[in-house]
Amino acid sequence: MEVKIEKLDNYGRGITYLNNKICFVSNALPGEIVLIEIEKENRKYIEAKLLSYKNKSSNRIIEECPYSGFCGGCQLNHINYDDENKFKEEKVRDILKKFVNIDFDIVKSIVYHERNHYRNKVILHGKNGKLGYYKNKSNEIIPITECLLVNKRINKIISILNQINVNIEEVIIKTSNDQSQAMVSISGEVSDDSLLLQYCDVLILNGRYLSSKKYIETKIGDKKYQESIQSFFQINTTLTKDLYDEVFNQIKGNRYQTVLDLYCGTGTIGIYVSGECDKIISIDCSFSNIEDAKNNAVLNKIDNIEFICDKVENRIDKIKGVNAIIVDPPRAGLDKKTISYLKKLNPQKIIYVSCDLITLARDLKDLSEAYNIRYIKPFNMFPRTYHCESITVLERR
Repeated sequence: MEVKIEKLDNYGRGITYLNNKICFVSNALPGEIVLIEIEKENRKYIEAKLLSYKNKSSNRIIEECPYSGFCGGCQLNHINYDDENKFKEEKVRDILKKFVNIDFDIVKSIVYHERNHYRNKVILHGKNGKLGYYKNKSNEIIPITECLLVNKRINKIISILNQINVNIEEVIIKTSNDQSQAMVSISGEVSDDSLLLQYCDVLILNGRYLSSKKYIETKIGDKKYQESIQSFFQINTTLTKDLYDEVFNQIKGNRYQTVLDLYCGTGTIGIYVSGECDKIISIDCSFSNIEDAKNNAVLNKIDNIEFICDKVENRIDKIKGVNAIIVDPPRAGLDKKTISYLKKLNPQKIIYVSCDLITLARDLKDLSEAYNIRYIKPFNMFPRTYHCESITVLERR
């Protein structure tokens, strides 16, 4: 059937309406007239497959990626970069207006850098000699030789892996932000690990280290960080500094006595702002993260940070006397107990780093009972995808 696309949803899918229901159409832009086929229909919505275009939007671009339409990694390859950034900025405003009823001008202009080759980490999957990404909505492997999202050193390693792949089941590749160091962890079988050792500093095969080094080092601003294979680290090689600078500027000049850094990962943000406060208490539940965080404090000669390995909700009620709080939770956001104790701690300022707008909106609705939302700044940390990072600054009423 023929339909006209009205707008985009939060995932970059086209929206039209059929049978008095909302209908989602992937790879369709507002104003386009397309032929579709219904794939799924339930009581509230319809999902349709795009068959062909009768009238294409002038905003549509030729897709650079040969895997578009197959790979499930990117959703916005057909949108030019200016429109992508506008889409994400408007998405932040729309979601937060809907759930928190904020003024549009509270959301600042989106911050962005390069669209291509920005990732310093990738996970590939393998089966029956194929190595690549999962096909959209399936476990079928789409073999890849090069990915537009990852940096050049990772693409070189992918090329080598394709040469030596016997039966790779999964591979994790990480590099430092300047690409000077690389780390590879393989589950499965390869024909020549010595060839791979020529191109990476850390090599792990089925849990066994084949290299003398066990971590790589990267730099953000004037700080150096150690990163192990399982530890969390921001994947955007250039924009991470802008993100951390935004947090730094909110701590700078206030000389807070105690700052609480929740979901601290490898201690990157806490260490980044450590010179602007007397003491930082950092909590994360990952042993690997905390071990790297402790080493990172030593690496940067930082002695005013305490690291705690535990779930935030297990420790939050034992903390007292906090002036400012930084939170950088996973996509699930903050749990009810944590939000309740954030209010009881009653810090002057909360800086919320979020990678999921829906859970951010939910948490801001609760926090806004005691805090004013000063501003929200979006960061396009994940170009070509619908994901958007943001920083929200809240100040005590």
